[in-house]
Amino acid sequence: MFVSRPSRPARFVCAFLAIYLVLMLSGCGINNIPTYDEQVKAAWAQVENQYQRRADLVPNLVETVKGYANQERETLTAVTEARAKATSIQVDESILNDPQKLQQFQAAQGELSGALSRLMAVSERYPDLKSNQNFLALQSQLEGTENRIAVARRDFIQAVQRYNTELRTFPGRIWHSLMYSDMQPHANFEATADNAEQAPQVKF
Repeated sequence: MFVSRPSRPARFVCAFLAIYLVLMLSGCGINNIPTYDEQVKAAWAQVENQYQRRADLVPNLVETVKGYANQERETLTAVTEARAKATSIQVDESILNDPQKLQQFQAAQGELSGALSRLMAVSERYPDLKSNQNFLALQSQLEGTENRIAVARRDFIQAVQRYNTELRTFPGRIWHSLMYSDMQPHANFEATADNAEQAPQVKF
């Protein structure tokens, strides 16, 4: 049986329509959901990196303070225990879909922030400690890290909001139901009374 092949103009029209369809789909948000999801994961990685950076500073800070204020055992112990708790929580990308786990992570980091704040207050009572070069360097690094934590948290919050909004609004809602139904809304940091976008600050 002879089957006629499409003419050259017909093939050209089909190719044009296919290209047009691809351009239309790419321009109407079909890729937004996976793109925003990757942005959330990248932002979360930065949050983890900055919290780990802070945790890495704590042992040296505790040892430095201990050399000048060993009698402040309760405060030093509180910092050490808060760091242990904060670093014991296993975090991976699954935390992004588990509000309870993210809340536990946030609470542990908040406890460490509070303990560090109390440790910095202790230093006010020890002039020799306050003038120690090693302590001043660690203090400066900790201040910088707290600022980076605040920025990383803000970026993460915004990335999650963008992703979750895309899932709930048109046309993202349609693409979610048709192509990305396995992708769920991500958990986010809980709002605080002061500012949802700010990390707990260590006051120096």
